[in-house]
Amino acid sequence: MPNNNTLGKNMQIQTHKKVYSPEEYLLLEENAEYKHEYLDGEIISMTGGTTNHNEIASNFCAYLKFALKGKSYRVFIGDVRLWIPDYNLYTYPDIMIIEDKPIYHQGRTDTVTDPLIIVEVLSKSTANYDRGDKFKFYRSIPEFKEYILIDQYQFYIEQYAKTSEDKWEVTYYESEESRLKLTALDFEIAFSDLYERVDFNNQDE
Repeated sequence: MPNNNTLGKNMQIQTHKKVYSPEEYLLLEENAEYKHEYLDGEIISMTGGTTNHNEIASNFCAYLKFALKGKSYRVFIGDVRLWIPDYNLYTYPDIMIIEDKPIYHQGRTDTVTDPLIIVEVLSKSTANYDRGDKFKFYRSIPEFKEYILIDQYQFYIEQYAKTSEDKWEVTYYESEESRLKLTALDFEIAFSDLYERVDFNNQDE
């Protein structure tokens, strides 16, 4: 039977977490099979997307890019990383809209710093994080003015719009007949278009 000293050592081994530098994370991420978030030294695996998640993000981007054609906005989906220096965070929002040209972090064209609007499609495993700490992290970005949370399991959207310094207004959309209208730019989309081909009976993650 192990003695108390041995148990103590084992407990230390089990609870110790490796702290990674941002440079180590970026190097590991270049060769990783799946995406990871980096938060102040910790590397966190990101959950995979469902077909409903993918349909919603694709629909939103398709209508948005058509509406913004010829205008000074850029739309990025999924694979473009966001750097938030105030919280030492690298993450991958589902959709980012940037006004004019992206500001790249350390000259890396895979990492931006200046989204005007961020859209997240909610998952069961990440909804609380997206509404809580992640929104707090996003609010530290000076250019950030609008946050859209889209439910993939029902007709439901939460829209957070910055009205003044440190003040945000929330609007809820809960009907199949709803239309989401952005406040930070001229764009509107019907739920029938946003949720096209989404199957609410398919609830697996």
